[in-house]
Amino acid sequence: MSKDIRIKKGLDIKLVGEAEKTTENAIISNTFTIRPEDFHSITPKLVAKEGTKVKAGETLFYNKENEDMKFVSPVSGEVTEIQRGPKRRIDGIKINADKEQTYLEHGKFDVNADAETLKAHLLAAGCWPFIKQRPYDVVANPNKTPRDIFISGYASAPLAADLDYVLAGKEAELQAALTAIAKLTEGNVHVAIPKNGNSVFANLNDITTHKVAGPHPSGNVGTLINKVAPVNKGEVVWTLNAQDLVIIGELLLTGRFNAERIVALAGSSVKKPRYFKTKIGAEVSTMIYDNGVEKDGNDRIISGNVLSGKEVKPDGNLDYYSNVITIIPEGDDYEFFGWNKPVFDKVSNTRALTFSWLAPNKKYDLDTNTNGEHRAFVLTGNYEQVFPLDIYPLQILKACMYKDLDEMEALGMYEVAPEDFALTEFVCVSKQPHQKIIREGLDLMLKEIG
Repeated sequence: MSKDIRIKKGLDIKLVGEAEKTTENAIISNTFTIRPEDFHSITPKLVAKEGTKVKAGETLFYNKENEDMKFVSPVSGEVTEIQRGPKRRIDGIKINADKEQTYLEHGKFDVNADAETLKAHLLAAGCWPFIKQRPYDVVANPNKTPRDIFISGYASAPLAADLDYVLAGKEAELQAALTAIAKLTEGNVHVAIPKNGNSVFANLNDITTHKVAGPHPSGNVGTLINKVAPVNKGEVVWTLNAQDLVIIGELLLTGRFNAERIVALAGSSVKKPRYFKTKIGAEVSTMIYDNGVEKDGNDRIISGNVLSGKEVKPDGNLDYYSNVITIIPEGDDYEFFGWNKPVFDKVSNTRALTFSWLAPNKKYDLDTNTNGEHRAFVLTGNYEQVFPLDIYPLQILKACMYKDLDEMEALGMYEVAPEDFALTEFVCVSKQPHQKIIREGLDLMLKEIG
């Protein structure tokens, strides 16, 4: 069964450097790093100390608040460093990978088993962190039953990995994962697929598909939730990334936690943008320097897309949930009188001095310059033009800033995540950090209400 969703509000940002649909094996990374900061709200309790030998899929740490929730190693090898921050906070666990990989064997799993048995299996095998929940956009609480589960099988963000390409040939793993997780909810598993074109999800069972069309953020899971079944007070829904379903499915079918990722290397600073087969936590340097990226170049490396990804250093690592590495020029130059002349090489949702609307299909070579300074909110109506959710974006941002929990709740805070505000941040003439404001608001609600 399929239902159509048409998004009119939004903004497609067409950038130079889209990944060509060819896949290569990345240079094998010597070290892999798992960072607890990728799992928001989790308090890690270490199991693997420095010098510990681990197999792929063996526990590195667990959640102090729920000891059944395990976080596992993507590779076999030796834990060589526990990176710590202030107050001995665990910032990262670095593993030197073995040349020959060995796996912790969990055995094949019957996907028709009952929900509690499945839940225990996913928790023990380290696949639970792939399941997030709303409200709060954190790793799902296994003690709650979701009203529905939402998955986006369509990526509309700038230079995002083409999900139909990276998931091709993985139908068996996807079906096993979908059949299993459908047992974890009393509602439906809703999947967004593109209206125009084929989707690997179109012929799979145990799901309700929704054909989406329109500009970004039509592919965001938050848009799917808002248009299909918004989250009310007291309700919980779960979300998953499409590529993570493959890891869950492979675990169920083979008994192994295989942290393989097909990653798009994209951006205008990449001479040969394409796809690489690697693993979660791999060094980004194993993919970027053989593709024309200058080692001493003035570029920004982003794990994720340009709107909601996070900056990493050349010696950094692919984060837990990303399937794209974007590299664009660093915008640290000053444009003299840039505010007072017509602009033809930048994207805007307005027609004031900016003429991107004259060439809707033009691709732009943008840098990270914000083209302005931080200032108080200016009422322009720009946010509403790119924000398709039935929520007042400016009002909810202000409620987060002055920490009014009742107003945040009334305005729809239960169903949003920081990425839903990436476009409003992009068009904000006040240069306010919208995603950071929403994240802090969600953290406050989680602490006071959750």
